[in-house]
Amino acid sequence: MTALKVLESKFMQRLRQVLVVEDDSRQLESITRLLEHEGVRIVGVRSAAEALAKLQQSTFDCVVMDLNLPDLSGDALLETMAARDDVSFPPVIVYTGRNLSRDEEHALRRHSKSIIVKDARSPERLLDEVTLFLHQVESNLPADRQRMLRDARNRESTLEGRRILVVEDDVRNIFALSSVLEPKGVVVAIARNGRVAIDTLERRATGADAALHPVLMHIHTPEMDGSAAKRVCRSREPGEVHPIRWPPTRPGQAGAPRGSA
Repeated sequence: MTALKVLESKFMQRLRQVLVVEDDSRQLESITRLLEHEGVRIVGVRSAAEALAKLQQSTFDCVVMDLNLPDLSGDALLETMAARDDVSFPPVIVYTGRNLSRDEEHALRRHSKSIIVKDARSPERLLDEVTLFLHQVESNLPADRQRMLRDARNRESTLEGRRILVVEDDVRNIFALSSVLEPKGVVVAIARNGRVAIDTLERRATGADAALHPVLMHIHTPEMDGSAAKRVCRSREPGEVHPIRWPPTRPGQAGAPRGSA
């Protein structure tokens, strides 16, 4: 009997538990199939009340949480978990289809370790984050999961270390673009108008500045019109200057891009 208890104890030490809080049954099934394998047990619940009950009963290594729950919003659930002493509070990954404002994201990051917005690439990102939080050795994962992680990292590696010149005078748009590019390893250089952009490219051409790759240029900039600056920049960097319009517009709307610029 003692030997069995020792074996059981060793087995439980290897077993990792992940709590998935998702009210959509298809999403819950999909996440379970993605994350569950030998050594990892997925416990799925569809409401905040069920999640709190499970966190009272067991210790989990990680929580994957949607924000849209039937009884309590995900952010309110996080606040409740933080305020209660009778529930465990493991690392939380927010996995949501909601487009978050800057204030919402800032509030969520107080209690969550990672935020992933659901899109075509989000399953790979979720697998990568959970693998990290569970301290799993990648080579021990099933072959298909290893392939997913390699593919995800190869896509991101194309941007790692690249320097992109953003030509934009609105600080809000600079912040938005930087927030997207910098987490992917991009070094963002800023030019507040077309003339500064041209000067930056000229310094690079003479070796006075580090290499810049694509140039993202707002069409409407002060001192020099973006279209005029674009023509000059393209004479120095053919094919590397890409106009941007902000905020983005849908095809057919006034101001929407028509063909290539």
